Amino acid sequence: MSLAVSPLGWLLTGVTVAVVIVADLVAGRGRRPSPVQAGVWVGVYLTLAIAFGIGLGLVAGVDTAVQFFAGYLTEYSLSVDNLFVFGVVMAAFAVPAAQQARVLLIGIAVALVLRGLFILAGAAAIDRFSATFYVFGAFLIVTAVQPVRHRGVQPDIARNPVLRLAARILPTTPDYHGTAWTIRVAGRRLLTPMATVIVAIALCDVMFALDSIPAIFGLTQEPYVVFTANAFALMGLRQLYFLLGGLLDRLVYLSHGLALILAFIGVKLIAHDSFPNVPQIPVWLSLTVIVTVLATTTIASLAASRRMRRQDTDSPASGIQPPAQPVP
Repeated sequence: MSLAVSPLGWLLTGVTVAVVIVADLVAGRGRRPSPVQAGVWVGVYLTLAIAFGIGLGLVAGVDTAVQFFAGYLTEYSLSVDNLFVFGVVMAAFAVPAAQQARVLLIGIAVALVLRGLFILAGAAAIDRFSATFYVFGAFLIVTAVQPVRHRGVQPDIARNPVLRLAARILPTTPDYHGTAWTIRVAGRRLLTPMATVIVAIALCDVMFALDSIPAIFGLTQEPYVVFTANAFALMGLRQLYFLLGGLLDRLVYLSHGLALILAFIGVKLIAHDSFPNVPQIPVWLSLTVIVTVLATTTIASLAASRRMRRQDTDSPASGIQPPAQPVP
């Protein structure tokens, strides 16, 4: 049975999400949170997501709650990978540490708007064209190999053709000027590097939305569940970025796990209408697969990182010299 959400329910949900994002911006004022503050806020957002899922289950049924948690975990894991790219962008454009929190928050807000638009487009396509499931499924299977193919290769964001064209056409200052996107110099309005960074972040958000929206539609076709799962997955990412710190680089197998999840959902989407006589994969089984893959890849990543650090410590380059050989 389709989940019936009134226009008022949609409005209240959208207003609540907007208020949370604005409150985060005002409260943080672009400052870099301490590890304790970041950990507390990440815990708060996780608790809110769990409470919302439980409440959704009480109102709409257990199956709807399972759909939400499966979608939330998938979108959250993809968003963590998105954080890695955000870090690459800020490093490529040498964003000052004092401005990184503001850039992250703007990037997350842009991602939420773009995903909202993609959700509307995806829902409309599913209603009008039955072949949408095949398109989404094939797209996910094809893109599933990308995280593995490009693992360890940092994208050269600064050489993006759109950004290079903008740099040639639009007058830009060489230095940052706080959080300002534009400044006036000798009567001319010039862009600052901050504007270029925001454009780069938005381009990355578009690419990730192209993966994340088909992925969650493979788990649920309820637009309200899709939107709220995305909203909760994006909330608290700014604090999570500073909480994880260098841990993102240690999640060496995260991309492999994401590839498995995307491929699994892609196959599930194609099988949705291709084999009507074959029992469909239930949502609870999808949730189990997602949790198992994420837990396995996280544990394996941390274990591999620990081994690599131990090897670096024991290597001659680390300052530990091998025992002297006897002189004949």
